[in-house]
Amino acid sequence: MRILHVVPTYLPATRYGGPIYSIHGLARAQAALGHQVSVITTSVDGEQDSAVAHGVPVPLDGVNVYYFRSARLRRLYYAPAMRACLRDMLDRIDFVHLHSVFLWPTNRAARECVRAKVPYALAPRGMLVPALVRQRSAWLKRSWLRLVESYTLRHAAFFHATSALEIDDARALGVCVQAPQVIPNGIDLTPLLEPLAMAPYALFLGRINWKKRIDWLLDALSDVPELRLVIAGPDEEALLPTLQAQIQTLGLSTRVTIHAEVGGASKLALLNNARVLVLPSISENFGNVVLEAFNQRCPVIVSAGVGLATSVFKSQAGWVFTGRTELLAALTEASLNPLDARARGVRGRELVEEQFAWPQVAAQMVDAYQAARAR
Repeated sequence: MRILHVVPTYLPATRYGGPIYSIHGLARAQAALGHQVSVITTSVDGEQDSAVAHGVPVPLDGVNVYYFRSARLRRLYYAPAMRACLRDMLDRIDFVHLHSVFLWPTNRAARECVRAKVPYALAPRGMLVPALVRQRSAWLKRSWLRLVESYTLRHAAFFHATSALEIDDARALGVCVQAPQVIPNGIDLTPLLEPLAMAPYALFLGRINWKKRIDWLLDALSDVPELRLVIAGPDEEALLPTLQAQIQTLGLSTRVTIHAEVGGASKLALLNNARVLVLPSISENFGNVVLEAFNQRCPVIVSAGVGLATSVFKSQAGWVFTGRTELLAALTEASLNPLDARARGVRGRELVEEQFAWPQVAAQMVDAYQAARAR
């Protein structure tokens, strides 16, 4: 099958977090299954551009990536040269997967797909969350949904959600969800490591962002003296001074360690040796870090706003909380019952092997493309 993914930004722009990795993981896994996979994107990487060739195919793990500059209206990822590439490529494409909303490449690609009569799926990638829309440019985003994105939604062959929560969130915003399909993100299975003997710690791994509610985790930690806390991730909103002041106020200076972003072997080691991973976010359409934790048999504590919360609850691979009291209770239980915590982590690894390995997720997605083409 000839597949095209359109995404506003892509590797190596890792500052944009989980969607960058999950979209590339999907494209790479589809290529590994024998499909012809391409990506059209911009080179936007913060205020700079990624150091990549523009307008020509750049091979990356079996995927041809086409980068285009966004010289103006960068917050919308406006890249007018992308349009000609889309028109040229669509004659040779069977299915298009659009990732994101509120941004120029998505709507432009949808219109080109309709013109060329090529079916496409739309994946909002966590951008249709009522709480986040209210927090940031609510009036502008609601207007965009009504005046611009309604076209993209109306003509989509299906709406790709990574969790049922993402569909509920979209409908809460009044979005017309066309033929919803829940297909999760995947993960590459990694070899299991033996944990080291060390003082127990909870782990927060991810972007340091207001929606992650790390302040809740610090408050809970102050009442669980048996645990340390490791926070690892980029501080994208300059929140560290506020968090460090809270750490001082709570008397946690000797029990909290803060790292910059980690990856590779360092990330695996942190996950492998953690007593529990904690993700207290207001909302996560999926929660890739949960799969990363399960991959190393690390149990998790997640808020009910995390897309994978239902899977965590059903598999008993961790704890799900809705408020501060429940977060404290889960953290206390993980601290005082290490054998139970490890058993939950083992169940998490089993869940990943059964449902979330990239080859089976990629095959499930291709099946959805083919069914949509048949319709």
